[in-house]
Amino acid sequence: MAHDTSKFAVLLLSGGLDSMVTGGLAREAGYRLFALTIDYNQRHRIELEAAANVAAALEVERHIVMPLDLSKFGGSALTADIDVPKTGVGDDIPVTYVPARNTIFLSLCLGWAEAADARDIFIGVNALDYSGYPDCRPDFIASFEAMANLATKAGVEGDGFTVHTPLLDMSKADIAAEAVRLGLDAGISWSCYDPTPDHKHCGLCDSCRLRSKGFAEAGLTDPTIYATAP
Repeated sequence: MAHDTSKFAVLLLSGGLDSMVTGGLAREAGYRLFALTIDYNQRHRIELEAAANVAAALEVERHIVMPLDLSKFGGSALTADIDVPKTGVGDDIPVTYVPARNTIFLSLCLGWAEAADARDIFIGVNALDYSGYPDCRPDFIASFEAMANLATKAGVEGDGFTVHTPLLDMSKADIAAEAVRLGLDAGISWSCYDPTPDHKHCGLCDSCRLRSKGFAEAGLTDPTIYATAP
């Protein structure tokens, strides 16, 4: 039977600037939010604190922090004892890529969405100013959405899912500007892959460089505290 699920959505919330702005845009579009944060034993675990702060700022109706220890697999500078690159954003897929991360995380979002009778999933992937991850590309998102509608009872019964990527074609400057427009405090979000022991952004990893570049290009004051200026 057809039913109105248009006002509920599951947001994949890392605690970063992108997922915060994605949540803000979903709320602006009229969605009530469930937020899913994955504690994958990542190097930058401070982002879990940021996720809790962002969830509160977005007034999500429920926030699940799900433990899923991807360090058991390793294979990434974020989940294994591999140095985080600090030399600048390159053209190759960097070692900070976590094997199949967005596929795994979106699958968990899909499971919760179906269980919660929601049909919309929001993820803050970006294909413009990013580190070259294959699971941030439009083709991947389209393929996942098609798979979601093949893999679920809801999809088979014709009540399928939509994966929303409102930041897909935005620059980091666009995203920083959207945070301001939405009235969100970018300072509570976390981007750095390799935080210092005193909980500062390192300033040199890809994520810090892209974050800093975004605020600079948008002509905005960057609220981030960096250990080293990017």
